[in-house]
Amino acid sequence: MSEPEGSGGILTRKTTTVMLEDAGCAAGSAQTVEKVLRDVPGVLRAYANPATEAAYVEYDAERCKEADLVRALESLGLRVVLSPGR
Repeated sequence: MSEPEGSGGILTRKTTTVMLEDAGCAAGSAQTVEKVLRDVPGVLRAYANPATEAAYVEYDAERCKEADLVRALESLGLRVVLSPGR
C-alpha cells in the first residue's frame, strides 16, 4: 500500500467515532455517509452503521482534522457528535 500523496511518507493515523443524530433521512444513508467521508482529503477508511447511527473513521491527522469530518457530514444536513476512537 502506498502512502498518501503529500504525506512525506509519515502517516499520523487517528480514529474517531461520529454519532449521527437524526440520521433517519435519505441523506443519512450508510453509503452516502461513507462516500462523503471518503471524499475528505486524508480519510483512509470510513464505515457507517445505520443501526447504531454511527460512523467510524480512520484518517491521517496531518491531512485531515475532525472539523473537516464534521463539515462534510453537516453538508448532508446531519448533526454530529464526535467521540475519539480507541
